[in-house]
Amino acid sequence: MVAGSAGDGATPATAGVAPRVPGTTMTDEEPLLQLRGIGKAFGPVQALSGVDLDIPAGQVTALAGDNGAGKTTLIKCIAGIWQPSSGELFWKGKPVHLHSPKDATAVGIAAVYQDLALCDNLDIVQNMLLGHEKVSFGLLDEVSMELTAKQTLQQLSVTSVRSIRQPVGSLSGGQRQAVAVAKAVMQDAKLVIMDEPTAALGVSQTEIVLNLIRTLADSGHAVVLISHNLNDVFRVADRLAVLYLGRLVAAGPAADFDRQSAVEFMTTGASTREVNGGANSAGSPGVGANRRTE
Repeated sequence: MVAGSAGDGATPATAGVAPRVPGTTMTDEEPLLQLRGIGKAFGPVQALSGVDLDIPAGQVTALAGDNGAGKTTLIKCIAGIWQPSSGELFWKGKPVHLHSPKDATAVGIAAVYQDLALCDNLDIVQNMLLGHEKVSFGLLDEVSMELTAKQTLQQLSVTSVRSIRQPVGSLSGGQRQAVAVAKAVMQDAKLVIMDEPTAALGVSQTEIVLNLIRTLADSGHAVVLISHNLNDVFRVADRLAVLYLGRLVAAGPAADFDRQSAVEFMTTGASTREVNGGANSAGSPGVGANRRTE
């Protein structure tokens, strides 16, 4: 597949999706989202360069890297906030051009950022259906909305809230994360991006969020987790990808890494440690570890 400029995808496509590339097929093993040669430049600053990454459904892919490594830039390209300067995204085997967050939502990508974008003065039901309210005979269908919200929370095993009618402002940090994720799931998201979901949370609230992440993946959703807490990463991640100065320097099953090798990749872009098959093994972005020593 050939990388192009950001202008190559200017032609509108239905729901942001272009026709399938000739010769590609969708199989059960094919990743939900594929990034190929993704680059992003802001004037003379190259924030991302040649990022190849596969994100499979039903797994947690952790994105690690030091401050300034390009994690936020990458997820904003996936979420449709910014368009890549080069490279392509493939959704279920088809090239996709995301010109806006609305395009990303249309194909099934949702992002839960650190600020959560919730309204403290509204209750859980109102927050979860904000902008997607159900109407019957010109009036809000409160019963149907409550039922939908309750069923979604039950599916995600969220049982810690006292009432779905309590104001979001009265919830703990972990409960607020749960509401934000449930809102994304209600919009039929197949890929959920979570940006530092356990930042500033206590032990018990962190436990709620980690269990929620695992429940999401076990229910078939793809999850991209950004976290500086490697304990959280190794607890829930199936795969680990490490960015260093805008380049992907390692990617593969989380079992192929340990904390020291992950830190080495994050801080130097290379590692000499051998964990479960060797730190210098190479492969495609979706198979085995993709590690480079420099």
